[in-house]
Amino acid sequence: MTVDQPATSRHGAASENAGPRKAGPFDIRVVIAGLIGFYGTVLIIMGLVMDSAANRAKTGDVNANLWAGIGMAAVAAAFAISVRLRPVIIESPAQPMESVGPPR
Repeated sequence: MTVDQPATSRHGAASENAGPRKAGPFDIRVVIAGLIGFYGTVLIIMGLVMDSAANRAKTGDVNANLWAGIGMAAVAAAFAISVRLRPVIIESPAQPMESVGPPR
């Protein structure tokens, strides 16, 4: 390897990110979709398993856990779809941080 060539990783790409890349699992929408989806799944299960006449009487004969869980699952799906359709693109810096001097 000469001085002019950048070091490469085991995949053959330059060690410094040469181009834009996706945020992937570090996108906040992935975290939000996961949390809302988890809680929605728990509510759906609770709505199906723990449904009783006493619980329905409290909510006006509506299975609140089931409907809230379905709504949360739909919101989580919307977040997941938005991550796939419009990923966040991270641009590589124009100048490496090491070569940037103190402000003057």
